[in-house]
Amino acid sequence: MTSSSSKTFLVCHGAWSAGWVWKKMHPLMQAAGHRLITPTYTGLGERAHLAHRGLDLEAHIRDVLNVISYEDLRDIVLVGHSYGSMVATGVADRVRERIAQLIYLDAFVPRDGQSLFDLNEPVIETMRELAHDGDGWRIPPMPTPPDTSPADVEWLTARRVDMPIKCFEQKLKLQHGETNLPRSFIYATRTTQADTFGQCARRTRNEAGWRYFEIDTSHSPNVTAPEALMALLQKIVS
Repeated sequence: MTSSSSKTFLVCHGAWSAGWVWKKMHPLMQAAGHRLITPTYTGLGERAHLAHRGLDLEAHIRDVLNVISYEDLRDIVLVGHSYGSMVATGVADRVRERIAQLIYLDAFVPRDGQSLFDLNEPVIETMRELAHDGDGWRIPPMPTPPDTSPADVEWLTARRVDMPIKCFEQKLKLQHGETNLPRSFIYATRTTQADTFGQCARRTRNEAGWRYFEIDTSHSPNVTAPEALMALLQKIVS
């Protein structure tokens, strides 16, 4: 594969997980000639020892902005998975000249001034109760999808950590309004009963400026169907 078709994928990972959850995608990206960068937000994964009550969405946006700055990344394919799209949207707003395109992978599509809780109101009460039952500021991980293999469930369960609630409460502040960067939305069609991302799928399917795709997987294809996800990402960026 020629270097001209080589891309830099930068992932903004979902809640409770971290960069490690994209482990299966690294060899696939490498084989396709791409670079995959999967930084971990403060307070999660290998940075869990840095968790504190004040951690919020802004802190995670800054985490990724610093990776872009210090690694001098340009022409980035920015992927936001689940909660990570809140982060990715904020990142793209501030360094749009560094971003080639945005890919929302079964994710929230926030507008200026919206928090994750604004986009997922049915869970607010439950999540606040779960945080309250713990130390008051962290939410324990949600269950993994039923089609996750036993080996993967074991791998995930050992490594997922509680999520600071402020990350879900803080409203996204966009400095430049709705982006005009090329955007794609991938809807994972094996949904739970709640169908959390169905509303975002409908919006992106019907709104100008979006390319819309579906993948026959549950919420985290990077875990359950890496080859299928790689094929679709390849199709989107080619």
